[in-house]
Amino acid sequence: MAQSDRLSGVLLHVTSLPSYGGVGDFGPAAYAFVDFLEAGKQRLWQVLPLSPTGYGSSPYSALSAFAGNPILVSLEKLAEAGWISWDRIQGLPGHEGPADFGAAMDIKLPLIEEAAGNFLDRATDDEKAKFHKFCQDNSYWLTDWAQFAVLRRRFGYASWHEWPKEFALREHDTMTSVLTDHGRELAVEQVVQFFFAEQWKALRDYCCDRDIRIMGDVAIFVSYDSADVWTHPEIFELDENGAPIRVSGVPPDYFSANGQRWGNPLYKWGELKQRGFDWWVSRIRRSLALYDTIRLDHFRGFEAYWSIAADEETAINGQWVKAPGHELFQRLKEVFGDLPFVAEDLGVITPEVDELREHFGMPGMRILQFGFGDRGGHLYLPHRYVPNTVAYTGTHDNNTTQGWWRDDLNDTDKQKVQTYLQTIHHDGEINWAMIKAAARSVANLCIFPLQDILHIGSEGRMNTPSAPAGNWTWRYHPNALHPDFSTQLAALMEMTDRDNYQEPIEGDEAGKPTEEASRRAELGSVA
Repeated sequence: MAQSDRLSGVLLHVTSLPSYGGVGDFGPAAYAFVDFLEAGKQRLWQVLPLSPTGYGSSPYSALSAFAGNPILVSLEKLAEAGWISWDRIQGLPGHEGPADFGAAMDIKLPLIEEAAGNFLDRATDDEKAKFHKFCQDNSYWLTDWAQFAVLRRRFGYASWHEWPKEFALREHDTMTSVLTDHGRELAVEQVVQFFFAEQWKALRDYCCDRDIRIMGDVAIFVSYDSADVWTHPEIFELDENGAPIRVSGVPPDYFSANGQRWGNPLYKWGELKQRGFDWWVSRIRRSLALYDTIRLDHFRGFEAYWSIAADEETAINGQWVKAPGHELFQRLKEVFGDLPFVAEDLGVITPEVDELREHFGMPGMRILQFGFGDRGGHLYLPHRYVPNTVAYTGTHDNNTTQGWWRDDLNDTDKQKVQTYLQTIHHDGEINWAMIKAAARSVANLCIFPLQDILHIGSEGRMNTPSAPAGNWTWRYHPNALHPDFSTQLAALMEMTDRDNYQEPIEGDEAGKPTEEASRRAELGSVA
């Protein structure tokens, strides 16, 4: 995404689609949503991490930073491809209601694995060759993930550090026996990842044909119970038994007297630097295979992070530790060139964090909902934006705009909102007032949660940070994407120059191929 591009997009996680099977996936509902984006002249779809999830089904508590979430694979697409019969996928949870992750794991996932077994038994030589190439191209993570998934199932889905010691510490003879004793299961796990990759690629191609880019999400830290820590203990702060020595969090502030103890193991940055940051290079390579643009969650942590002893119950007794952000991003730039990153720079940000972001040309984020409290929040209002900014009405961690207006604001703050935007005669007006403010701003990119476009209240909130339950389950109703919403969006995009308008060519040159198109034709390329 060039810094000069001016465009707009929608934030919607894949699991929030009203797909068949009780949880959103890469099936027909995803393509219908892309059609809605195209009709509304939206040119970006932001998703949350697509990784396999553990307890709580949070996409930010992933079992792997590299693998795809198997439950996002569409059974309908597998049936269309002939890998499972239509009668086998009847009777699953339907298109409506909250995402049912339990049913997806208990009912849907075994059917996906059944389809993977059918692939192993019936695939043609060409299909097998394509699968083997996928395995070869992704060998730097795929085998380890397959072993982790198989062993996790074998040991009752317990965290890897609770497995028998020889498995937890990956003793050589033990891991050799896994390869020999579980060959079929490992192959099934690899085929499931192949299905994920093929279906996601088809959906991305559908987006690309409609000039819609995908923004993904990369969290700075990984979960302790993950294939990443199990496979690469040498790059994390662990003791000789694999237990974490220090973990991550955020310090106490006016939101929380104890801070937040995230519990993710910390990197051995010195070890990573000595290895040329090879693990991070691999992680970004994988992310660039999935997304066009990458949002870096908790960007501040790349400059300095809050370190807590693993046996501390709160985040009070922690300390700031310097991270090698400049060295890391310089290495990534050497490998990948211009970095398609967006920095999640919310909260208390130091000048050093701003300098790191600006040095590498990464746009920061501004959340319009944050701008109406004290004067310090005014940097989140459009008159303080600069072009290299991503403007949001809200994110997955905020209430919806409708819920924020109805349930979170007092009368004083509501008056501030109306002073800045417009008089709100009825609650339904707040959504488009906020959307218009973000779209009219100088920010090159503005993003709206789908809930705001659909005028959905607090019942549509995706996540309440630190809440123990009830998160990540929202799905929109199958009939919610009314054409009136896309028509309204399209008109706004035209008036705010976010629709990729191209000046018509007149005169003798009209109808002739462009220089770029002519060059591709001469080279015989269709790219």
